Amino acid sequence: MSDVNPILSGSAQSIAAYQDAIEQSTQAVVEWLKQPEMYQGKTVEQLRERINLNFTSQGLGNQAAIERAVEYFLKDSLLVHHAQCVAHLHCPSLVISQAAEVLINATNQSMDSWDQSPSATIIEIKLIEWLREQVGYAAGDAGVFTSGGTQSNLMGLMLARDAFFARQGHSIQQDGLTSDLSKIKVFCSESAHFSVQKNMALMGLGYRSVTQVKTDAFSRMDLADLKDKLAQAKANGEQVMAIVATAGTTDAGAIDPLADIAALAAEHQIWMHVDAAWGGALLLSEKYRDFLNGLELADSVTLDFHKQFFQTISCGAFLLKDARHYELMRYQAAYLNSDFDEEAGVPNLVSKSLQTTRRFDALKLWMGLEALGKKQYAVIIDNGVTLAQDVAEFVKTQPHLELVMEPQLASVLFRFRPQSDDMAFVALLNQRIGDVLLASGSANVGVTEADGVTCLKLTLLNPTVCLEDVKVLLASVKATAEQLLKA
Repeated sequence: MSDVNPILSGSAQSIAAYQDAIEQSTQAVVEWLKQPEMYQGKTVEQLRERINLNFTSQGLGNQAAIERAVEYFLKDSLLVHHAQCVAHLHCPSLVISQAAEVLINATNQSMDSWDQSPSATIIEIKLIEWLREQVGYAAGDAGVFTSGGTQSNLMGLMLARDAFFARQGHSIQQDGLTSDLSKIKVFCSESAHFSVQKNMALMGLGYRSVTQVKTDAFSRMDLADLKDKLAQAKANGEQVMAIVATAGTTDAGAIDPLADIAALAAEHQIWMHVDAAWGGALLLSEKYRDFLNGLELADSVTLDFHKQFFQTISCGAFLLKDARHYELMRYQAAYLNSDFDEEAGVPNLVSKSLQTTRRFDALKLWMGLEALGKKQYAVIIDNGVTLAQDVAEFVKTQPHLELVMEPQLASVLFRFRPQSDDMAFVALLNQRIGDVLLASGSANVGVTEADGVTCLKLTLLNPTVCLEDVKVLLASVKATAEQLLKA
């Protein structure tokens, strides 16, 4: 075996190469963490010009390959832990999550069958059992870790679809789609995640199958409009296969009235899926857990841990209330989940997942919970929600800053408001504020729309950020706006 890039194994040569590569990479990360700038400020064109692949016939060796990765990737990466990096649901990660990645990557377990991931399989099952308990589901292990919210939402919608057809005596798994598909609808709010439309298209039902329900002044699903649209669907001869409620919309952090939606879904015998990719973090909250009341009534739930659980990407989960619905997607592969294994009680998770080969991402959450404990986890989750409330109160005191919506989770929607009645000009000004701050490398502020108003967004996930840090950022927003107005 060449000494350029040996396979990770138990040989002395491989272990030495592994230690050298990890040490070199770790030292590079340590230096990167120390840099003061949030971003080096290179444009798309500059990065395209700067980054070139260098695949030689003989190879560069581990050391040189790492050096190039540091130069062309690490140095030009965004510091997501930086106090001024607040644009997206893009969290800084727990130190223990970084340690978990070392174990996950080195062992390279595959979660599709027990004989490829024996201890990992049991740990994931136990975590799913624990997560179900936090939601309020009955004891059981119906659920699986996923790559994130989009995949979890796909599983919820797919099983809702298949259960809908199964009630009519038709198996989607065996016979495919049938009947007049134009009459089948899914309801979600106007503020729901785009993955609802994306996943309905993937399932062959298309964007047109999605009916958007109006939202109230806080971006929550409007119950009156939901009732009206359910009645209208019935009058039109349409059938609603699922209602997707949201617990934590991307911009406003809005949580739909879950218990009320669940009551309507039950009345009309409709599957209810809750996208709690963001708001699901409140399962561990000591102050705001009641925001999720009604979550336990959903047929399926999406959770993400690479948001306000502070895990490295990717790490999510899908929970299914009634385990019998997993039969709708089960497939028997003799080499993975044979009848013999099932009879012997061997748990092969491939039958619960859309993926076959799958990383052991559950380890990160397990280690995080054990390292921090529920109390400290609650503190860092609650910090973001409380900080958003404090920032909103501060924004209200500042001339030329306007709060667009009261915060609900850890986001603040606001805008710079010059003395102008030209709303197109005000919208463009706020867009340019965000662009200029990122181009300078000093800050990353979100730019979005709320009820047609272009605004700036602070997503305050980082538990190391305090009000004084945000005041510095808001001062930069005002200074940038004033420069743009002068220009």
